[in-house]
Amino acid sequence: MRILIAEDDSISRRILEATLAKWGYEVVVTRDGVEAWQALKADDAPKLAILDWMMPGMDGVEVCRRVRQLCEGGSYIYVILLTTKGQKEDIIAGMEAGADDYITKPFDSGELHVRLRAAKRMLDLESQLLAAQEALRDEALHDSLTGLWNRPAILEILQKELSRSARQNVCVGLILADIDHFKSINDNFGHKTGDTVLQRVAQIMHSNLRSYDSIGRYGGEEFLIVMPGCDPHDAAGRAEAIRAHVSNTRIMLQRRTISLSVSMGVTASREYEAPDTDTLIQAADMAMYEAKRAGRNRVETAVRGSAV
Repeated sequence: MRILIAEDDSISRRILEATLAKWGYEVVVTRDGVEAWQALKADDAPKLAILDWMMPGMDGVEVCRRVRQLCEGGSYIYVILLTTKGQKEDIIAGMEAGADDYITKPFDSGELHVRLRAAKRMLDLESQLLAAQEALRDEALHDSLTGLWNRPAILEILQKELSRSARQNVCVGLILADIDHFKSINDNFGHKTGDTVLQRVAQIMHSNLRSYDSIGRYGGEEFLIVMPGCDPHDAAGRAEAIRAHVSNTRIMLQRRTISLSVSMGVTASREYEAPDTDTLIQAADMAMYEAKRAGRNRVETAVRGSAV
């Protein structure tokens, strides 16, 4: 664990640094408040800081106050004030500035050790909480079966890309894909096999995209792909590559083999004067159903709202 210390007195600083190093901590040493503040606002700042109250340039209380403003809504930095001040009013002032704990100078090594263990417990709990929050956020944005973006998330991505494309005058390609004969797969082989098909097709589509493309499960057996910087020709080419890959895939069961295919509708924002999510999705949907009517396992492109 990394700990930042801020102490302007060289003797006290060396004693504190040696003590922490002996206990196995990685120590980041600063010599005044300004230097401590610069280190604590860095991206890789230590999560625990021991700040001397009285320092030149910026005292420990002011550093603590700035750290608390910096950490609002972000990762927490645990602050211990090191001080010769022992009056109740001084301690209250330090705590009101955002300090988590304090220890008086000259410090007792046993007391410091105990307070550091308490600080580590608090930081570990904070890390666990953040991890749980991130897991919940991830679960809220992703489809549980395929791992792709879910419908609200992919629609939000499409909206953001359309807004960005309007500012930067670039085109956004859109692909709507539907697994052919999916109902019959569920009816004939069961929903467990249907889930396997959904997962396999999702993997194929995702593996055939660029790192900055986005794909989501739009609903049931439908998938929506957002491709920044793609005109209709580029998007159709990528759709055709995905279609060919899916059509060459077989799922082996005990007694039968399932052949897979998808029908895909393609469009792009450049084909419309004021493109919005509804307009593009409707156009891609019409093109996809044209692919279904034309025999499935094919790609159709919508130009200015008409599939051609």
